[in-house]
Amino acid sequence: MSGHHSAKHGALFVIAGPSGVGKGTVIRRLLELLPDLELSVSSTTRARREGEREGVDYRYVTDEEFDRLIRDGALLEWADIFGHHRSGTPAEPVVAARAAALDVVLEIDVQGARQVREKAPEAVLVFLAPPSLEELGRRLRTRGTENEAQIERRLEVAGRELQERPRFDHVVVNDDVERAAQEIAAIIAAH
Repeated sequence: MSGHHSAKHGALFVIAGPSGVGKGTVIRRLLELLPDLELSVSSTTRARREGEREGVDYRYVTDEEFDRLIRDGALLEWADIFGHHRSGTPAEPVVAARAAALDVVLEIDVQGARQVREKAPEAVLVFLAPPSLEELGRRLRTRGTENEAQIERRLEVAGRELQERPRFDHVVVNDDVERAAQEIAAIIAAH
């Protein structure tokens, strides 16, 4: 790192929120509004879901590979997701994109956002909140990927995560995808 700071450095935006709040949908719309935004691709130990693509949606890794990423300090943040898989943000692509003056957006969970704040205090943290816990429950049930016990557990965790809102720079309520994406685009533009 040289002494002069003339080169523009990309900003880091974190979009976090409870499971099922619609982070992926809002971010897809956000990337249509701001095509120059670089979306960080997480590494995950979970199996690929229908329609997901390697290196686009996630980098799919084994538990052993994930252990090595943690050991090597190669992750900006990582989290154990409901005890059945782990996901994390590889630091190197984020650093490279920002060095190339690209703004980077991370789509992560609330515990991951805390870690990013520690490692990159300049990051702009956006909390994507559901209109209510009831509405979040309805969305999770409509999604149909979990049983009732798992949904109850996610709602319990979501209740705790909602208490983290004051730690974030911005809170955006996802009551309408288009409106929420526009609001986040405005936050990014303001930086």
